[in-house]
Amino acid sequence: MSYVIAVAGKGGTGKSTVSSLIIRFLLKSGKFPILAVDADPNTNLPNSIGVDVQNSIGSVLSEYMKDRISIPQGMTKQAYLEMKLHQIIKEDRNMDVLVMGCPEGSGCYCGANAILKSYFDDLKKNYKYVVVDNEAGMEHFSRKTTAEIDLLIFCTNYSLKGLKTVERLSTMVDDLKLNIKKRYVLVNQAPEVLDSKFLSEIEKIGIPFLGHIAMDSMIADYDVKGIPLTTLPDDSISVIKLDEMLGRVIS
Repeated sequence: MSYVIAVAGKGGTGKSTVSSLIIRFLLKSGKFPILAVDADPNTNLPNSIGVDVQNSIGSVLSEYMKDRISIPQGMTKQAYLEMKLHQIIKEDRNMDVLVMGCPEGSGCYCGANAILKSYFDDLKKNYKYVVVDNEAGMEHFSRKTTAEIDLLIFCTNYSLKGLKTVERLSTMVDDLKLNIKKRYVLVNQAPEVLDSKFLSEIEKIGIPFLGHIAMDSMIADYDVKGIPLTTLPDDSISVIKLDEMLGRVIS
Protein backbone atom coordinates (compact mmCIF):
# COMPACT_ATOMS: atom_id res chain seq x y z
CA MET A 1 0.00 0.00 0.00
CA SER A 2 1.25 3.46 -0.88
CA TYR A 3 1.28 6.32 1.62
CA VAL A 4 -0.47 9.33 0.08
CA ILE A 5 0.47 12.87 1.14
CA ALA A 6 -1.56 15.78 -0.24
CA VAL A 7 -0.89 19.51 0.10
CA ALA A 8 -3.84 21.90 -0.24
CA GLY A 9 -4.60 25.57 0.42
CA LYS A 10 -5.27 28.86 -1.30
CA GLY A 11 -3.08 30.20 -4.08
CA GLY A 12 0.17 31.91 -3.20
CA THR A 13 0.81 30.03 0.04
CA GLY A 14 3.78 28.05 -1.27
CA LYS A 15 2.08 24.68 -1.78
CA SER A 16 4.54 23.66 -4.50
CA THR A 17 7.45 24.68 -2.29
CA VAL A 18 6.11 22.60 0.61
CA SER A 19 5.43 19.66 -1.74
CA SER A 20 9.01 19.91 -3.05
CA LEU A 21 10.41 19.90 0.49
CA ILE A 22 8.28 16.87 1.34
CA ILE A 23 9.72 15.08 -1.68
CA ARG A 24 13.23 16.11 -0.59
CA PHE A 25 12.58 14.68 2.89
CA LEU A 26 11.34 11.38 1.45
CA LEU A 27 14.27 11.04 -0.95
CA LYS A 28 16.83 11.87 1.76
CA SER A 29 15.14 9.39 4.14
CA GLY A 30 15.22 6.57 1.60
CA LYS A 31 11.43 6.55 1.41
CA PHE A 32 10.96 5.76 -2.27
CA PRO A 33 9.92 5.09 -5.00
CA ILE A 34 7.81 8.24 -5.08
CA LEU A 35 5.07 9.38 -7.42
CA ALA A 36 4.93 13.19 -7.51
CA VAL A 37 1.59 14.47 -8.82
CA ASP A 38 1.10 18.09 -9.85
CA ALA A 39 -2.68 18.58 -9.64
CA ASP A 40 -2.55 22.34 -10.19
CA PRO A 41 -3.40 23.62 -13.72
CA ASN A 42 -0.83 26.34 -13.03
CA THR A 43 1.98 23.78 -13.06
CA ASN A 44 4.90 24.57 -10.73
CA LEU A 45 5.97 21.35 -9.05
CA PRO A 46 8.09 19.87 -11.89
CA ASN A 47 10.17 23.05 -12.11
CA SER A 48 10.58 23.13 -8.33
CA ILE A 49 11.97 19.60 -8.25
CA GLY A 50 14.01 19.92 -11.44
CA VAL A 51 12.03 17.62 -13.74
CA ASP A 52 11.09 18.63 -17.28
CA VAL A 53 7.53 17.49 -18.10
CA GLN A 54 6.05 18.15 -21.53
CA ASN A 55 2.60 16.52 -21.41
CA SER A 56 -0.26 16.33 -18.94
CA ILE A 57 -3.29 14.20 -18.19
CA GLY A 58 -5.40 17.16 -19.32
CA SER A 59 -3.90 17.07 -22.81
CA VAL A 60 -4.36 13.30 -22.99
CA LEU A 61 -8.03 13.59 -22.00
CA SER A 62 -8.57 16.32 -24.59
CA GLU A 63 -7.04 14.20 -27.34
CA TYR A 64 -9.00 11.19 -26.14
CA MET A 65 -12.26 13.12 -26.48
CA LYS A 66 -11.31 14.20 -30.02
CA ASP A 67 -9.88 10.93 -31.31
CA ARG A 68 -11.91 8.20 -29.65
CA ILE A 69 -13.01 6.94 -33.06
CA SER A 70 -9.36 6.20 -33.95
CA ILE A 71 -8.87 3.75 -31.09
CA PRO A 72 -7.08 0.67 -32.54
CA GLN A 73 -9.35 -2.22 -33.36
CA GLY A 74 -9.55 -4.79 -30.58
CA MET A 75 -8.50 -2.29 -27.88
CA THR A 76 -11.01 -1.03 -25.32
CA LYS A 77 -11.42 2.66 -24.57
CA GLN A 78 -10.06 2.09 -21.07
CA ALA A 79 -6.98 0.22 -22.30
CA TYR A 80 -6.31 2.90 -24.92
CA LEU A 81 -6.59 5.78 -22.45
CA GLU A 82 -4.51 3.99 -19.83
CA MET A 83 -1.80 3.38 -22.43
CA LYS A 84 -1.76 7.09 -23.32
CA LEU A 85 -1.68 8.10 -19.64
CA HIS A 86 1.24 5.79 -18.93
CA GLN A 87 3.23 7.32 -21.76
CA ILE A 88 3.25 10.78 -20.13
CA ILE A 89 4.72 9.68 -16.79
CA LYS A 90 8.13 11.31 -16.49
CA GLU A 91 10.62 8.94 -14.89
CA ASP A 92 13.37 10.28 -12.69
CA ARG A 93 15.74 8.67 -10.20
CA ASN A 94 13.65 7.11 -7.38
CA MET A 95 10.72 9.28 -8.44
CA ASP A 96 8.19 9.56 -11.24
CA VAL A 97 6.27 12.74 -12.03
CA LEU A 98 2.72 13.06 -13.33
CA VAL A 99 1.10 16.38 -14.25
CA MET A 100 -2.69 16.58 -14.14
CA GLY A 101 -3.13 19.73 -16.24
CA CYS A 102 -6.53 20.86 -17.45
CA PRO A 103 -8.59 19.40 -20.34
CA GLU A 104 -9.34 21.75 -23.23
CA GLY A 105 -12.56 21.92 -25.16
CA SER A 106 -16.16 21.15 -24.35
CA GLY A 107 -17.82 17.82 -23.74
CA CYS A 108 -18.59 15.49 -20.86
CA TYR A 109 -15.47 14.07 -19.27
CA CYS A 110 -17.34 11.90 -16.73
CA GLY A 111 -16.42 8.62 -18.41
CA ALA A 112 -12.81 9.66 -18.90
CA ASN A 113 -12.59 10.82 -15.27
CA ALA A 114 -13.88 7.44 -14.10
CA ILE A 115 -11.11 5.75 -16.09
CA LEU A 116 -8.62 8.26 -14.67
CA LYS A 117 -9.60 7.38 -11.10
CA SER A 118 -9.28 3.67 -11.82
CA TYR A 119 -5.91 4.26 -13.48
CA PHE A 120 -4.62 6.35 -10.58
CA ASP A 121 -5.78 3.75 -8.03
CA ASP A 122 -3.79 1.08 -9.86
CA LEU A 123 -0.79 3.32 -10.54
CA LYS A 124 -0.17 4.36 -6.96
CA LYS A 125 0.23 0.72 -5.90
CA ASN A 126 3.64 0.82 -7.62
CA TYR A 127 4.97 3.48 -5.24
CA LYS A 128 5.71 3.60 -1.53
CA TYR A 129 4.82 7.28 -1.37
CA VAL A 130 2.60 9.55 -3.43
CA VAL A 131 2.86 13.34 -3.03
CA VAL A 132 0.02 15.40 -4.51
CA ASP A 133 0.44 19.15 -4.98
CA ASN A 134 -3.18 20.33 -5.26
CA GLU A 135 -4.66 23.39 -6.92
CA ALA A 136 -6.04 26.32 -4.93
CA GLY A 137 -9.54 24.80 -5.05
CA MET A 138 -10.64 21.22 -4.53
CA GLU A 139 -11.42 20.17 -8.10
CA HIS A 140 -9.48 16.91 -8.02
CA PHE A 141 -10.76 16.13 -4.55
CA SER A 142 -14.34 16.74 -5.68
CA ARG A 143 -13.84 14.30 -8.56
CA LYS A 144 -12.48 11.92 -5.92
CA THR A 145 -9.40 11.26 -8.01
CA THR A 146 -7.53 11.11 -4.70
CA ALA A 147 -10.24 9.94 -2.32
CA GLU A 148 -7.95 8.18 0.17
CA ILE A 149 -5.24 10.29 1.77
CA ASP A 150 -2.97 9.30 4.64
CA LEU A 151 -1.67 12.80 5.37
CA LEU A 152 -3.38 16.02 4.26
CA ILE A 153 -1.44 19.21 4.91
CA PHE A 154 -3.39 22.45 4.63
CA CYS A 155 -0.87 25.12 3.72
CA THR A 156 -1.59 28.73 4.64
CA ASN A 157 0.37 31.95 4.76
CA TYR A 158 0.45 34.20 7.81
CA SER A 159 -3.04 35.63 7.34
CA LEU A 160 -6.55 35.16 8.68
CA LYS A 161 -7.82 34.86 5.09
CA GLY A 162 -5.56 31.88 4.62
CA LEU A 163 -6.93 30.25 7.77
CA LYS A 164 -10.50 30.83 6.59
CA THR A 165 -9.64 29.08 3.34
CA VAL A 166 -8.23 26.15 5.31
CA GLU A 167 -11.44 25.95 7.31
CA ARG A 168 -13.58 25.93 4.15
CA LEU A 169 -11.43 23.32 2.44
CA SER A 170 -11.51 21.09 5.50
CA THR A 171 -15.30 21.33 5.63
CA MET A 172 -15.45 20.45 1.93
CA VAL A 173 -13.31 17.39 2.57
CA ASP A 174 -15.79 16.28 5.22
CA ASP A 175 -18.76 16.94 2.93
CA LEU A 176 -17.16 14.83 0.19
CA LYS A 177 -16.68 12.03 2.73
CA LEU A 178 -13.08 11.50 1.70
CA ASN A 179 -11.00 9.03 3.67
CA ILE A 180 -8.43 11.28 5.35
CA LYS A 181 -6.41 9.58 8.06
CA LYS A 182 -4.57 12.67 9.34
CA ARG A 183 -4.83 16.37 8.56
CA TYR A 184 -2.76 19.31 9.76
CA VAL A 185 -2.35 23.06 9.32
CA LEU A 186 1.07 24.32 8.26
CA VAL A 187 1.80 28.05 8.25
CA ASN A 188 4.25 29.00 5.52
CA GLN A 189 6.05 32.30 4.78
CA ALA A 190 5.68 33.22 8.45
CA PRO A 191 7.66 35.35 10.93
CA GLU A 192 9.98 33.65 13.42
CA VAL A 193 7.34 33.86 16.16
CA LEU A 194 3.60 33.64 15.56
CA ASP A 195 1.24 36.05 17.31
CA SER A 196 -0.82 34.49 20.10
CA LYS A 197 -4.07 35.69 18.49
CA PHE A 198 -3.15 33.96 15.25
CA LEU A 199 -2.40 30.76 17.15
CA SER A 200 -5.76 30.97 18.89
CA GLU A 201 -7.48 31.29 15.49
CA ILE A 202 -5.74 28.09 14.37
CA GLU A 203 -7.02 26.40 17.52
CA LYS A 204 -10.58 27.50 16.75
CA ILE A 205 -10.49 25.75 13.38
CA GLY A 206 -10.02 22.46 15.18
CA ILE A 207 -7.29 21.06 12.91
CA PRO A 208 -4.00 20.07 14.58
CA PHE A 209 -1.20 22.59 14.07
CA LEU A 210 1.81 20.97 12.39
CA GLY A 211 4.08 24.02 12.71
CA HIS A 212 5.32 27.04 10.81
CA ILE A 213 8.12 27.83 8.39
CA ALA A 214 9.72 31.27 8.54
CA MET A 215 10.60 33.27 5.44
CA ASP A 216 13.64 31.64 3.86
CA SER A 217 15.79 33.73 1.51
CA MET A 218 17.43 30.56 0.22
CA ILE A 219 14.09 29.41 -1.25
CA ALA A 220 13.74 32.67 -3.19
CA ASP A 221 17.35 32.48 -4.35
CA TYR A 222 16.96 28.92 -5.65
CA ASP A 223 13.71 29.88 -7.38
CA VAL A 224 15.27 32.83 -9.21
CA LYS A 225 18.24 30.73 -10.31
CA GLY A 226 16.08 27.77 -11.33
CA ILE A 227 17.79 25.39 -8.91
CA PRO A 228 15.65 22.43 -7.76
CA LEU A 229 14.48 22.77 -4.16
CA THR A 230 15.24 19.09 -3.65
CA THR A 231 18.92 20.08 -3.66
CA LEU A 232 18.60 22.55 -0.77
CA PRO A 233 21.31 21.99 1.87
CA ASP A 234 20.53 20.42 5.23
CA ASP A 235 21.06 23.75 7.02
CA SER A 236 18.25 25.49 5.12
CA ILE A 237 15.71 27.02 7.52
CA SER A 238 12.83 25.47 5.58
CA VAL A 239 14.47 22.06 5.37
CA ILE A 240 15.21 21.93 9.10
CA LYS A 241 11.67 22.92 10.07
CA LEU A 242 9.80 20.70 7.64
CA ASP A 243 12.03 17.67 8.26
CA GLU A 244 11.29 17.98 11.97
CA MET A 245 7.54 18.22 11.33
CA LEU A 246 7.43 15.28 8.93
CA GLY A 247 9.57 13.20 11.26
CA ARG A 248 6.79 13.50 13.83
CA VAL A 249 3.89 12.51 11.60
CA ILE A 250 5.37 10.06 9.06
CA SER A 251 6.50 6.76 10.53
